Amino acid sequence: MTKLPQVTLAFWIMKIAATTLGETGGDLLAQTLNVGYAVSSMILVGLFLVSLVTQLRAKRFHPVLYWTVILSTSTAGTTMSDFMNRTAGLGYARGALLLITALATVFLIWRFSGHSFHVERISTFGGELLYWTAILFSNTLGTSLGDFLADDSGLGYSGGAFLIAGLLVLILIARYLTPVSVTLLFWTAFVLTRPLGATVGDFFSKPTAKGGLGYGTIGSSLVLMAVLAALIVYTMWRQRGRTAPPDAERTASAIV
Repeated sequence: MTKLPQVTLAFWIMKIAATTLGETGGDLLAQTLNVGYAVSSMILVGLFLVSLVTQLRAKRFHPVLYWTVILSTSTAGTTMSDFMNRTAGLGYARGALLLITALATVFLIWRFSGHSFHVERISTFGGELLYWTAILFSNTLGTSLGDFLADDSGLGYSGGAFLIAGLLVLILIARYLTPVSVTLLFWTAFVLTRPLGATVGDFFSKPTAKGGLGYGTIGSSLVLMAVLAALIVYTMWRQRGRTAPPDAERTASAIV
């Protein structure tokens, strides 16, 4: 039995909200609270591991648990990327190249592992572990790409967000009008939604003098957390709605 959600429009909206919250939440811990990139990375990676172990031990799909792991990979990816690119001095371009190599290695191992590569058919422990490893690297890579577009490319926060949004539209068109692998398109979109979240998160939190809206990491994180929580509640409501009719039918049969 798969413990992963169906890939729908709601999934992508929640993914963007979670990754944007990951950007503002990671910056809140590392910068606003002045914890630092290295310590923040250790804290957030620890939270990721705890949530991941809980997810791997679960027997069925739990929306709150799943999106908690997604959020923890986003926040951990933010601080890990910032530590590599800023504290360690790799820079955004070299950091992104290193992470692209790491993610490609994960996909190569996955390809020859024998586990299903289709994200809606993953039902084994090994396949799910590879899935989450790829997600952690893709979210870390997305932060580096988003920072590169916003800071080094000259596009700025809004320009980087519009560029990535345009690429996502092309992926959507390819999904319905071309024979390109759906799995390949999924992972391409999954990687790109992270820098979209990074640039949008920076756009909301950074001061107006730097091209942002000036909401700060605290205000932006609270708003995004409310949006994600509302979407999770909606998902749980839909999930219960799909299981309600069979239960109602069994109850009716028992009464008769």
